[in-house]
Amino acid sequence: MRTKQELTEAVKRDRRAALVVNAHSRQGMRLYDAARTRLLAAGFTLLDAYPVDRPRELEAILTAVIDRGPDLLVAGGGDGTISTAARLLAHRDIALGLLPLGTTNNFARTVGVPLALDDAVTTLTDGKVIDVDLGLAGATAFTNHVGVGLSADLMLSAPRLLKRVIGRTAYPITALGLLARHRPLRIAVRAGGREHTFVTHQLYVANGGFHAGRPIAADAHADDRLLVAYPVGGRGRWGLLRETARNAATGHRRTLGEEPFLAVGELWVETDRPARVEVDGEPSGRTPLRIGLDPNALRLMAPADTRDL
Repeated sequence: MRTKQELTEAVKRDRRAALVVNAHSRQGMRLYDAARTRLLAAGFTLLDAYPVDRPRELEAILTAVIDRGPDLLVAGGGDGTISTAARLLAHRDIALGLLPLGTTNNFARTVGVPLALDDAVTTLTDGKVIDVDLGLAGATAFTNHVGVGLSADLMLSAPRLLKRVIGRTAYPITALGLLARHRPLRIAVRAGGREHTFVTHQLYVANGGFHAGRPIAADAHADDRLLVAYPVGGRGRWGLLRETARNAATGHRRTLGEEPFLAVGELWVETDRPARVEVDGEPSGRTPLRIGLDPNALRLMAPADTRDL
């Protein structure tokens, strides 16, 4: 494995890259040609370039591209696409480059990659390689979060066309319909020799610093060796809506030392009945579930002023 500085120098010197864009992400099909054109104009040699219009083929294409051995794998799409690429690149001598083309782009926000395409490409040419933690939901690596409860049901129900047309607003609109018939869960979270019990419709366990495009807390990050577990609301349905709105409005002012945040390195989640789980917006089984960390598992290109612990 090269050092981060050596890999940064190789990316800037040799410009050996590959491009994979999820054409089913909100802006993917429209922006694939623009991304390819900008990377070539920036001097990159593209060993491979793929617009992926069949989601089930994404992992196989990413695996084939990685086997070509680029110094930089540029992944364009939403958080699910980025999470898949990150999982496949864990502990490899290849940097992940981000083109945030999705609905909420939480991971890009966490690591400070600009959302505008031209600025994101500039990060690939002028940035530096850092390493960040990945979460582990069972054996599945993730960049952003694990959701237990309503969000997992929501990921199976939010219409793709609606997401493309109105963006992240599609999620609360769909959630309102699901919430009317959703039953609260009794959730036990075991961590550090203690058990914490919540009765709620929704529990999140975050590795990154953003959720739904908003800050979780001012000091949450993907490079701090911490997972952050927190319920959203209590037993009542209106409480979930109030807490969702409060979190979105005040996350940038809150800290991980405040309730209801539980910041730990590992935890175990059980529910009073098997509950669906989503990992970075993709369905991923049911509870019970162990969630842990893989420290500094992923290398990626970030802006030159990004902190790197």
